[in-house]
This record gives sequence, C-alpha cells and structure tokens, in this order.
Amino acid sequence: MISFVGAGPGNVDLITVKGRRLLEEADIVIYAGSLVSKEHLDFCKEESQLFNSASMTLEEVIETMEESVQNGLKVVRLHTGDPTIYGAIREQMDMLDEKGILYEVVPGVSSFTGACSSIKKEFTLPDVSQTIILTRIEGRTPVPEKEDLEKLAAHKASMAIFLSVQDIDRVVEKLVRGYKRDDVPVAVVYKATWEDEHIIIGNLGDIAEKVKSKGINKMAQILVGDFIEADYSRSKLYDPTFTHEYRRASK
Repeated sequence: MISFVGAGPGNVDLITVKGRRLLEEADIVIYAGSLVSKEHLDFCKEESQLFNSASMTLEEVIETMEESVQNGLKVVRLHTGDPTIYGAIREQMDMLDEKGILYEVVPGVSSFTGACSSIKKEFTLPDVSQTIILTRIEGRTPVPEKEDLEKLAAHKASMAIFLSVQDIDRVVEKLVRGYKRDDVPVAVVYKATWEDEHIIIGNLGDIAEKVKSKGINKMAQILVGDFIEADYSRSKLYDPTFTHEYRRASK
C-alpha cells in the first residue's frame, strides 16, 4: 500500500496521528525535500529507505513506488502541508491507477491554516467574510484567466495566497485593483509554524516594501482581508438570545 501523507506546515507535531503512525511503519519514505521538516524522518524505522523527491522526476518516483509495492513494502509519500492543495499528487495517483496500484491519501494541516493560527486570527467572521479563497499568482505554472488574482480579489473575501511572495509587487498591484483600496490588511507569514517563522503585518500600501526589506522570497503565505483587523458581529452560535438544537435562548 502507498500512503500519500500530509506532513503539516512545518512544526513536526502538526502531522496527524495517522500520518505519524504510517511514517513509523514505512519501509520506504519518499519525502518532498526542503519543504518537509527533516525532523519527521527521525520517526522512521532505522532500516527505512529514504528518498528525497527534489532530485527525482515523476517517473522515478512512480518507479520507486511500483518496485517497493511489488516487494511487499509499505510506502509513504510525504508531502508538505496538506497534499490535496498544490501537492502535485493527482498526476502521481493517475499513474498509479493506470498500473493498478492501490494508495490512500492522508490529509494534513495546510500552511494557510498554520499561517492564520500563527497570527492568531480567524478567516471567517460574521459581517466581514464567510468565504476563503485559496489561490496563487501565475508564474511558471499558469492560472486560468477567470481566476486572475484581480478578479478573485473583487469578491472581497478572505484570501490565502500560496507560492507568490517572490512576486509581491505584482501580487499587490492585482489585489489593489481588485479590492479597489490599498488599506486592506495583509499578513505575510514566512515558514509558518517552523522555529524560524517570521510574521510581517501591514496593508496593501506598505506590505511589498516590508517583505522585500526582510529578503523574503519563498516559503511564505500571503493572507489578505479585513478578517485580520476589522470590527465584526458576535457569532450566533454562542449568542444567549439565539436558540438552536442544543440550547434555548435566554429570556
């Protein structure tokens, strides 16, 4: 069996209990290079074989998986964060399907939730935003025209922007055009939940210069929206005047 496992955003304890167990039992671990904390590998069996996929092609990864399964070995494909978001696992799963090889996907804590936790905020606030947009700016990997950052920003929803800090000026330019204001709060979280995490707080008017002054050009989440700093209404869930299935309203 092959297990695609999300290692979490950085902190070694943010892997799931199931993911940790699979890692401890694995005979073969193919891990995503510098993106995954090396501390995870300390939980592997001494006799486990470790492969850094940063130096491997897709075909080499699949070949290693196939040979391992044929030899009755347990394989963990260890991805950063949650593998279902920018994990490039679909192409791996499709090739495994073609070969009739069984696999499972074990979710993990994503860097966007790790980053929001680091700044101690909540993406969804009553009267502010009830929608989170996860996206990226186009680069070597294109983005569908209908998902251009400017068009997404026009919704005024909370946003978590992946894989884009290296192009912070263009990100800001598109967001300002979409939001139609430059005072929208922004948090850039470098290496969320890692020991060397760094948080930069600003707004669309000043965040680019702040980020560049710190030399941050990779491994950062860009969080955007009024959820970072805005007035909001109390949730109905715990409102004493609100009745629901488990509680009657106070008189």
